[in-house]
Parts: sequence; structure tokens; C-alpha cells
Amino acid sequence: MRLRLLAGSPRRSYRADAVVTGAGSGIGRAFAVELARRGGHVVCADIDAVRAKETAERVAEVGGSGLDVVCDVSDEQQIRELADSAEKWFGGAPALVINNAGIGAGGNVIGATSTSDWSATLSVNLWGVIYGCEVFVPRLRERGGGGVINVASAASFGAAPRMGAYNVSKAGVLALSETLAAELSGTGIAVTILCPTFVKTSIVDNPRIEESAAKLAANLMKWTGVSPESVARATLNAHDRGQLYVLPQLDARILWQLKRAVPGTFTRAMGLAQRMVLKH
Repeated sequence: MRLRLLAGSPRRSYRADAVVTGAGSGIGRAFAVELARRGGHVVCADIDAVRAKETAERVAEVGGSGLDVVCDVSDEQQIRELADSAEKWFGGAPALVINNAGIGAGGNVIGATSTSDWSATLSVNLWGVIYGCEVFVPRLRERGGGGVINVASAASFGAAPRMGAYNVSKAGVLALSETLAAELSGTGIAVTILCPTFVKTSIVDNPRIEESAAKLAANLMKWTGVSPESVARATLNAHDRGQLYVLPQLDARILWQLKRAVPGTFTRAMGLAQRMVLKH
């Protein structure tokens, strides 16, 4: 019989029955492996069957147990099937749900961004998290506690030009998570929102990112990005402390403070920075 921590435990990420979406690579894979290092049982969900299986194997290699499940988070029925599969494997509702799956998009201004890019980005990055919360939160309530970690981005408040669809999708995740945290206050279910800047993942390898923008993002990721493993550890530790917001890098924290202190100046500065970058 698996040992289940109490809902209010400050070490809720340890020995946890967890579900991670977008677990096939990047931050999602890092979450799955770190949870396994903490003695967890992890459902590794990803749209790519091969990558999901690779992550489940890595989970086993570090001492955890993993189940790979193919899931397209933009499909509500697939999320419901994921929840059912997880409950069957765990023998009950999961203790922790990490809505991580996401795609990159950007490079075009609003008015020149295709509706297909808007639709795809919102379907995965925002609706995927909405479905994850709508499906799993009632099960966490029935369980009597647990946790939800939603992966947003510094883009959720940064409003960087030429990233309209991505910014909107992540801003939605931020608002959703804050609302969820308010609704779940006092229930024993903790909510954490992750808002990183650049993390060394494959997110820029996406045809929905315009070529020059992808190159710029790749360079910034190379020179300023941090490892997904460090982000996963920091986020899980913060979640254990009951922390709502996680901004794992100094630049993210600076942006966060500036946006709140001088929002108008901040937005104008983002536009000026864009023009300077385009000149070069």
C-alpha cells in the first residue's frame, strides 16, 4: 500500500502520486524525474508517445515508478481519460497535478498573426490548463487535499511585443491560477504558478515561431537560460512551502516588480527595447 502524505504536509511533493502533462521533454520531464527522486509515482503524459515512454523510463531509473500516457491536452476528453487512467494506476486521486504542456509561438505583430497560430497556442497553453483544472480539481477536493502547479511564464505579465498569442495564453494561465488559489483557500489544496523567463528547453523548435524570432530566443536561452532541472526543484520546494508565485530567475523577479511599480513606463520600455533589437 502506498504511503500518502497528509494534505497539509509541508513536504507534499515527496512520495506523491503525481500527474505531469507535457512530460516528454523540458520542464515537464524535469518535474517528473525530480518527483521520482523524491520517491514519487508519476503519470508522464505527453502528446508524443515515444517521449512519454522515455520519461517514464527515466523516472524508473532514479527510483520512482512511472506510467506513460499519450494525451493531447487541447482535447477535454483526453484529459478526462488521463485522469481516469491515473486514478486506476494510483488506486485513487492524484496528490499533485502539474499542468505543464505548452507550445511556443511568436515573431509577428498583432494584425499579422494568423488565426491558426492564435487557435493552436490558446488551445494548448490556455485550454489545456483550463481542462486540467476543471477535470482534476474536483477529484482533489474529493481526496481532501493535494496540490496544483500551473506552468505560466514571465510572458504572462511581461507583454513582450510580437508574442501576442503566447502572452495572452500565459496571462490566462496566471489569472486562472490566481482565481483557483482564491477558491481553494482553506481546502488543503495548494496552488502554485510558475513564471520563468528563459529555460533551456526545445520550446523554440516550433514552426509557429517566426525564424528570426526563434533565433533570437535561442540565443537568449543559450546565454541567459537556466536548466529545467533547477526550475523544477525550485518550484516543487516553493510548492511545499505553500508559495503561490514562483519566479525562479532574477530577471523574472525584476520584471515582476517593475510591472507592478510603474506599469505604464514598463510597457513603453518593452516597446523601446523591441525597436532597439529590430535595428540590430
